[in-house]
Amino acid sequence: MTWGLDTDAEQAADQLVTFHDAGGTLVDTADVYQDGHSEEILGDLLTTVLTRDDVVLATKAVARRHDGPFGGGASRAALLSALDGSLRRLRTDHIDLWQLHAWDPAVPLDETLAALDTAITSGRVRYAGVSNYAGWQLATAATHQQAHPTRTPLTSHQAEYSLVERGIEREALPAATHHGIGTLAWAPLGRGVLTGKYRNTTPAGSRGADPHLASYVDHHRTPRANRIVQAAATAAEGLGTTPLTVALAWVRDRPGITAAIIGTRTTTQLKAALNAEELTLPPAIQAALDDVSEPEQGYPERGPARR
Repeated sequence: MTWGLDTDAEQAADQLVTFHDAGGTLVDTADVYQDGHSEEILGDLLTTVLTRDDVVLATKAVARRHDGPFGGGASRAALLSALDGSLRRLRTDHIDLWQLHAWDPAVPLDETLAALDTAITSGRVRYAGVSNYAGWQLATAATHQQAHPTRTPLTSHQAEYSLVERGIEREALPAATHHGIGTLAWAPLGRGVLTGKYRNTTPAGSRGADPHLASYVDHHRTPRANRIVQAAATAAEGLGTTPLTVALAWVRDRPGITAAIIGTRTTTQLKAALNAEELTLPPAIQAALDDVSEPEQGYPERGPARR
C-alpha cells in the first residue's frame, strides 16, 4: 500500500527480493493504492528483478478510481474495466487472486458475482475473493456461489485482524470458516500500534506523525490497546524478542487465518516482521494474550442468557 508513496521503486525492489529470498510468495496490492502507481511498480519489478511465476499476485477492485459511471463500484462494467486496468499496470495476462475491495449496496449481488465468473472464465483471473465484508455479506455471497455449480467459489476474505482488532471473530471469521474460505489478515500489527513504538510518544517519521496517516494509527491508540501492547511487550521480554514478533506470531496461528499481510515501508521493517516465522508462542503466553485482548461479545454470539 505504501509503494509509490513512502516506498519508492528502488526500495520496493529490495523488499520484493528480500521477501522472495525468505520464501515469501503472496504479494497483495489494489488498483487504488497510490492511484494505481503501486500496481505499476509491482508490474515493473515482475519483469526486472523477479519473474511473474515467482509470486502469487493479488489485487483488488471496487474502490473509486476516478469520476464517471465506470470509475468505481461493483457493477459489471466498472469491475471489468478495473480488471483490464490492473492487468495493464501489472504487465500480466492474469491475476492469481482478484478481490472485491468492499461490499457495494448500490449494485445487485448477482451482477457483482457474475462479473467474477466472467473474469475467471475469460482466463484473466485464477481465484476470486472479497475484502472487508461483514459476516452476513460474506455468508450471502458464498452461499450464492456455492448454490450454483457453474459459479466461481469464493476462496478468500481479507479483513483487519490483530490483537487490538478482533471484531471479525464475532461473525465474519466463523462465516469464512463455515464456507471453507481462508482469511487474510490486514493490519496484523494494529496499524503499527503493536510494534510498541507508540507507547510513550509519536516517533518522528512514523505513520502516526504523518498528518495524512495519523488518524489511521490513532484509531487504535486507546486505553484498551495500551493494555494489550503492554502485555505483548511483557511476553516479548520473556521470550527475548520484540512485541512486533509476538503480535505477528499470534495472528499467524489463529484458527482460520491463512496469512498475515504486512505493509512495511522499508526492508529493515520487513526483515523484522519475517522474524516472526521463527517464533511459536508457548501455550501459556498465547492464552494470556487471548485473555487480555478478548473482544466484548453479546447476544447472539455469546449465546442466550441463562434464565
